[in-house]
Amino acid sequence: MRPWKLAFLAGLGYSSMEPRRVIASLRALGYEGVEWTTSHFDPDKPLGELRDLVARTREAGMDVSRIMAHEDLVSLDPQARRARIERTLRVIEAAGACGVATVGTMTGPAPWDPSAPRIGRELSESAAWEQVLEAYELFGQAAQAAGVTITSEGVFGMVAHDFYSHRYLLDRLDSTVHKVNLDPSHGILYGNLDVGWVVREWGARIGHVHLKDAVGRPQMGEFLFPLLGEGRVNWSEFFAALEQIDYRGFCSVEFESFDYYRQVLRGDPEAAARLSMEQVTSLLGPSRG
Repeated sequence: MRPWKLAFLAGLGYSSMEPRRVIASLRALGYEGVEWTTSHFDPDKPLGELRDLVARTREAGMDVSRIMAHEDLVSLDPQARRARIERTLRVIEAAGACGVATVGTMTGPAPWDPSAPRIGRELSESAAWEQVLEAYELFGQAAQAAGVTITSEGVFGMVAHDFYSHRYLLDRLDSTVHKVNLDPSHGILYGNLDVGWVVREWGARIGHVHLKDAVGRPQMGEFLFPLLGEGRVNWSEFFAALEQIDYRGFCSVEFESFDYYRQVLRGDPEAAARLSMEQVTSLLGPSRG
């Protein structure tokens, strides 16, 4: 009944599994796509291996929802920053060569990285934005050449972290290649509770969606990304808004209930994917499932 397709982000224990096992696991659970990370879609691997990864996914009756190539683009170390940008550019080029539609990015600085600069202390906000915009200009040029779309995500603690700061970024970029990976969880931490409005405001600029819940405030150790339905995301409004804008891309589950994963699921990624499928089906209800 839903026009969009459901994928699962192949992180957790999936990231160290052979691709064929990941594909078989997610296919058996009913997923329609895999969001591969650079653990599997490593741009430094031979192109033939990456093409084989994409082909195997499609031969199983699924598709690649996108490649998550999240790199911190804000740094006081020019050499490290350049290496991250160049790695992302290689992902974009490889995605295009493999016929993958979209590559995922973020901004920075990463609040969980103790070596990342703190805005207002080691680096001004304007300098951080200058670094981000320079990188995204390069990403846009590469995406144009490769025939792919960049889907950036607002992430807590970074310069682009909620609807308003992320909108500032997207308003500066070419809409033909730069779209949004809409993850409602990060905005929730900043009070963006009207998720239906956020979906409608982004509208056609949404190129990919993450399904992740949240509760708390945007400080390390003071929030959780709990199981879907346990946080503050109003999923009924969220899914209804996706219908209203006629979204037909992928919604990818990003499972980050890490304590539950370790303590209850015993580190079993298939159990996490199975539980997530049950949650999404229940939240959609009989009219949308």
